[in-house]
Amino acid sequence: QVQLVESGGGLVQAGGSLRLSCAASGSRFSINDMSWYRQAPGKQRELVATITRDGISNYADSVKGRFTVSRDNAKNTVYLQMNTLKPEDTAIYYCRVVVFRSYWGQGTQVTVSS
Repeated sequence: QVQLVESGGGLVQAGGSLRLSCAASGSRFSINDMSWYRQAPGKQRELVATITRDGISNYADSVKGRFTVSRDNAKNTVYLQMNTLKPEDTAIYYCRVVVFRSYWGQGTQVTVSS
């Protein structure tokens, strides 16, 4: 069993920044891709960013140039630095890893006020 614990969400004004963290524990195997998703009220969950174990990252078009995903393999932790936040970034943010099956964190709320 893999446990994921997210932190770092909160309330911020438009144009501000937040940094999310997600720490994974309990895996006996190396974790390859680590991802961030988000789900806004009334909308489907969407992929925000993914980073491979080697540090190759991909982003949704809506966050390119504003968000940066990074990871610390020694700590099995993935981060999401979110800059120039917009009200439309308001959502619950989830991290996800796949170790033979998909594991999700509990989510952390990000609210951006205009």
